[in-house]
Amino acid sequence: MARKPLEITETPEVDALPGMPLPREQTQLYGHREIEQQLLAAYRSERLHHAWILGGPKGIGKATLAFRFARFVMANSDRFSPEVRAATSLHLDPTHTVSRQIAGGAHPNLLHLRRPWNEKTKRFKTELPVDEVRRTVAFFGTTASDKAWRICIVDAADDMNISSANALLKILEEPPSRCLFLVLSHAPGRLLPTIRSRCRRIDMPVLAPEDIQSGLNALAPGDLPQNPKALQDLLKFADGSLRSALGLLSGDGLTINTGFTQLAETAPDIDVGKLHALADLVAARGKDDNWQNFHHVSRQWIHARLRQDVGQRPARLASWADLWEKTNRATADAEALNLDRKQVVLDVFRNLSKLMRMPS
Repeated sequence: MARKPLEITETPEVDALPGMPLPREQTQLYGHREIEQQLLAAYRSERLHHAWILGGPKGIGKATLAFRFARFVMANSDRFSPEVRAATSLHLDPTHTVSRQIAGGAHPNLLHLRRPWNEKTKRFKTELPVDEVRRTVAFFGTTASDKAWRICIVDAADDMNISSANALLKILEEPPSRCLFLVLSHAPGRLLPTIRSRCRRIDMPVLAPEDIQSGLNALAPGDLPQNPKALQDLLKFADGSLRSALGLLSGDGLTINTGFTQLAETAPDIDVGKLHALADLVAARGKDDNWQNFHHVSRQWIHARLRQDVGQRPARLASWADLWEKTNRATADAEALNLDRKQVVLDVFRNLSKLMRMPS
């Protein structure tokens, strides 16, 4: 599938990758065959739970699966029909009316909640606000036909503040008839226990390298590196996320990942010249892809070291967790407040060097 041209006149959509199909437009699912079968079996069962948490790292296909499930349900409202019994997957023909409506964001019985675009600041809001979640009241308050399903996709629940989480909890406690909630979460364990208790939870694993490569072959065949080593590095740095792999293909993703890893492995004796060169590349004007790639590799690398030290240097665990929090907070603040991105990069390595100087 060739990259489609970016429509700069359209209102931006959060987490969209330039030139890539949105999850609601994506009809192909990469990996997760067992989980797809689990949802299909649940839909055929005598008792279908009204709320599901799809959990797992960002970019592994949670939203794609949610929309795939929604399309199937909308097109097959009778759970016990011969068509549903005979189905071998949740696939629905892209030319089907339901598929075209959902791809265009125009299906009346589907509500997609995500962080909205702020026209005044020309940025996405940093949280999923309570007013967005309260749209469920009007959505489920409208009259639907006796056989129709109404589906709400929360994308992602991690973006909710306490007010929006409580608003979601309220409607989960008193669900309307023939409704489905598909709650996406990158870290389900951090959701309110009361929300978790009212949902069936499915933890989705990271993608296998072959599934990522299949996705890249279909979505960005012209962008794949021809060098086998570069392709191997791409699959490695993607860390099981197709979204991360696609992000690495844009901008200077592989260069940033390799540069970060090489510098981090030398801490605290970091080459200052190479560090500033990396920071300049990450903070380059108009290179948001570079910034996102830095955010990804820094989280990935710190998390890997934290897991490594669980058995080798338990005394450092609290320090690694603190570095993780500081890095996440710094990158989030830089995005929200338009702070100097280069300084964030320098601070991450300064904090990393300070940690590495600590006794084991």
